[in-house]
Amino acid sequence: MTHSTVVVTGLGLLTAHGRGPAPLLTAVLAGKPAFGEVRRFDPGRSRVRAAATLAGTGDLTAEVVAVVADACDDAGLAGLRAECPLFFATGTGTSVVRAGGSGNGPAELAATVARRTGLSGVARVYTSACVAGSTALAEAASMIARGRCDRAVVAGGFLVDADHQALFDAGRALADDGAVRPFSNGRRGMLLGDAVVAVVLESAAGAQGRGARVRSRLAGWARAGDAYHVCQPDPGGAGMASAIRAGLARAGVPPEELAYVNANGTGTTRADAAESSALRAGLGAAAGSVPVSSTKSVHGHALEASGLLEFAVTALALDAGRLPVNAGFVEADPQCPVPVVREPGPMRGRWALSCNFAFGGANTALVLGAA
Repeated sequence: MTHSTVVVTGLGLLTAHGRGPAPLLTAVLAGKPAFGEVRRFDPGRSRVRAAATLAGTGDLTAEVVAVVADACDDAGLAGLRAECPLFFATGTGTSVVRAGGSGNGPAELAATVARRTGLSGVARVYTSACVAGSTALAEAASMIARGRCDRAVVAGGFLVDADHQALFDAGRALADDGAVRPFSNGRRGMLLGDAVVAVVLESAAGAQGRGARVRSRLAGWARAGDAYHVCQPDPGGAGMASAIRAGLARAGVPPEELAYVNANGTGTTRADAAESSALRAGLGAAAGSVPVSSTKSVHGHALEASGLLEFAVTALALDAGRLPVNAGFVEADPQCPVPVVREPGPMRGRWALSCNFAFGGANTALVLGAA
């Protein structure tokens, strides 16, 4: 079977930095975080009260509908929305259940979004923790590549709520110094962040046929599982390394041609060390020269929407030809020997990698190419 090239033609974004790609891109290229004290809800007795949150009521349904509409407009899908299925990534927390209604929050929320935005319906809903968004992208790309649909909308949303803040705080996973410092010595944990993201994927032939602007290409994707522990990563990073190698092989891109890696980089001690091992194993000799950063240091951890958000950031950075900065870095950690991006600078190349992993040992790797 001949597989079609998959391209990105539309993006919609809402983060604590603002609405649309521009404010987020400006922030990640400068390494300027959006963390502050949560004001949308009462953090109660939480030890850590900081996150990257938007002002306002936190109406997840309205925000997702608006961002999907933005992505469709960005892609010029005025008369084609009814031909686009929705692949939707979200969680099962309080804000999702409230948005979806009683009974089946994520599924009802996805159905409402598809109906209000005029899409053809819901293809699949993903609640697979921090790889939900990247898994949705991979499966939508697979369907397009195999000719099962010409285009699709992949969307996801997470708004920080009191339950998640309390959960991660109780587990001592949140940074009590108010900063996320991926791969740095002295890192103290993660911080949560709002994100609503929508991406329009199309076959290259379909995009060309209607004269659409191509933002970037989704050239390779892969998933792997290591099942090492319910919440701790495999210290050797075997699952992530496997996903990286498979994604690059699908794209036909050797590791030395990568210009950038957008890492999962949560800022937690074990996860960052394991990912560093995975990058060394997955990239081989090139691991010492490919620039790496985690933009969670700027926009926070968006849980199920993370894969989508970081994919969008990587696509925007490729288009801009600039490297996102790994904010908060203090000094090198011997357990994390990766070339961390500490200052703004040019991206020298046309290929980038976006990595995510989740509780339970799920790993994803997405390979992007410049338009």
